[in-house]
Amino acid sequence: MIWFHGVPQAFDPYTTTDVDIGDYAFGVYDMLFGLNSKLVPQPQMIGDWSASGDERTYTFKLRNGLIWHDNTPVRAADCVASIRRWFQTPGGRLVDQRVQDVSQKDDKTFIITLKEPLGLLIDQLAQVTAYPLFIMREQDAKRPPSEPVTTHIGSGPFKFNEELFVPGASITFDKFEEYVPRDEAPDGLAGGKITRVRRVIWNDLPDQQTAVAALQAGEVDFLGAPPADLYSLIESDPNLVLEDLFKSGYDYFLRMNCLQKPFDNVKARQAMLHLINQEAFLRVINPSPQYSRPVKSLFGTGTPYTNDVNTEWYKEGGDPDTARRLFEEAGYTGEKVVILDPTDWGEAHNASLLLASELRKLGVNAELASSDWAGVVARRAKTVSVDQGGWSIFISSATDFQFGDPTTAAWMAMNGEASWFGWPDSAEYEALRAKWPDVETLEERQALAREMQQVWWNYASLVSLGQVVSPVAHRKGLTDLVGLKTGNVPMWNMQKVTA
Repeated sequence: MIWFHGVPQAFDPYTTTDVDIGDYAFGVYDMLFGLNSKLVPQPQMIGDWSASGDERTYTFKLRNGLIWHDNTPVRAADCVASIRRWFQTPGGRLVDQRVQDVSQKDDKTFIITLKEPLGLLIDQLAQVTAYPLFIMREQDAKRPPSEPVTTHIGSGPFKFNEELFVPGASITFDKFEEYVPRDEAPDGLAGGKITRVRRVIWNDLPDQQTAVAALQAGEVDFLGAPPADLYSLIESDPNLVLEDLFKSGYDYFLRMNCLQKPFDNVKARQAMLHLINQEAFLRVINPSPQYSRPVKSLFGTGTPYTNDVNTEWYKEGGDPDTARRLFEEAGYTGEKVVILDPTDWGEAHNASLLLASELRKLGVNAELASSDWAGVVARRAKTVSVDQGGWSIFISSATDFQFGDPTTAAWMAMNGEASWFGWPDSAEYEALRAKWPDVETLEERQALAREMQQVWWNYASLVSLGQVVSPVAHRKGLTDLVGLKTGNVPMWNMQKVTA
């Protein structure tokens, strides 16, 4: 089976939130717990687990039949090393703050001992919003996240085919025949991960019209992000299906580098809030108005915590006059603003072009740094100045669902050098975010979300561009696809029916 899919240049899911690497990891690696279709954690690699009466000691035992792609058994030591590596990512930091020790009891059993109770522990071990806990071999997991893993050996249902790998062009995954799925029926990321196809090939087709033509011709079975202007063409083809697989719109945003000029100045960041005309950006991201809407809340548009606190900056059409004034108050004197421009991601590329144009209208010295998305992923990790190969702004997106949990959405942290790319730093906001795991009722958490949003938009490290619903396209014979609200598409469970 052949997919149109981005082909990453690096493959370590502990180093980035890139969705392509996430899809790779869901196939090659496995997780201790998996979220079912109702987002309730269920044991996956775990056979049995228990918690002590004081909820400070958790004991986990691996299920039978777990084996690595090199045919060695999965051990508790692998899990301990993976958890410790995960602690060094934004995804594992909350648990790390509460953990006293992670230790191996025997080859199949490990223990997590907490300093204080954490009612969300199992939820955190199962979370897939950002930097999920994928289990790696001990020798791989002992590398810090700053040193990406270079092997492709996991214990998941698919093996990476080294011989057929064409860097930047094609990845081949083969069914791992020795993988033992759970007995339960498939249910989201939980239950049995049944592999119903022998091989999956990812082909990178940068031109979207070419990709749609390949889908129509049966040369490709799945297209993750068809261009909006071709939706009607896809819907009119009796052999194709246009499907809202993720059931959660994509919230587009621009991220600023808070370490470098001009956006180390809060006035310059606030200027961007007023500059952005979300309606104009949505037109270039997705020209179909029924598939788009503005985003004003830090917590998206459809999460339980969406609110309208401190959103007076939003105006339909934007407010360039206020933006110009704020740039002047920031003392902007013509510093170069480098926008990372992913030319192989049409929506973000179009938005980058518009952003550069809008900044230049204000007299900002905006420059596009064009590359493929993999190049953006590599460059956005650099903290150096633009003259040394750094950056000022990049555009990204996440599903609306992911904005509902500030403990796992890496871009919702503001803890300085430990933060996601852009490195915002607000002790006031972080003190509020730290309360999130211990708030017991929905109403209390909603009140906390309003406090957090007040501080967030004052600091302005991220600017919303709007939300679009992004359906996938696939051949009608490709069925039983699993779609996550994070925008990932695992390769198990699906099957291809040929006429």
